[in-house]
Amino acid sequence: MADTIVTIVIAAIIAIPGIIILIGKGDNLIAGYNTASEQERKKYHIKRIRGLIGGLRRAVAILYVWLMRVHSMSAIVAFAVLSTVLAIVAITLANTWAKKK
Repeated sequence: MADTIVTIVIAAIIAIPGIIILIGKGDNLIAGYNTASEQERKKYHIKRIRGLIGGLRRAVAILYVWLMRVHSMSAIVAFAVLSTVLAIVAITLANTWAKKK
């Protein structure tokens, strides 16, 4: 029971900032964007960046819950691989699809 509560709390810690970003109130939580100059920020579609980062955080939270429920070494490896792939996809999309032309 206690491990389930801890899993839910950690997943919430991962997911809640993603939800805040998705609703448009957490742009300062986006690494790189929050420290960029105004000129640099104008190069990106902020709504697309919000969708990418918010979606990535929710996906990682779901993967984390899955990992904690499965409790196997293969789940840990799958979590690491899937998280890495998701991060690479998000970075690639942030630098292509979310960039203004």
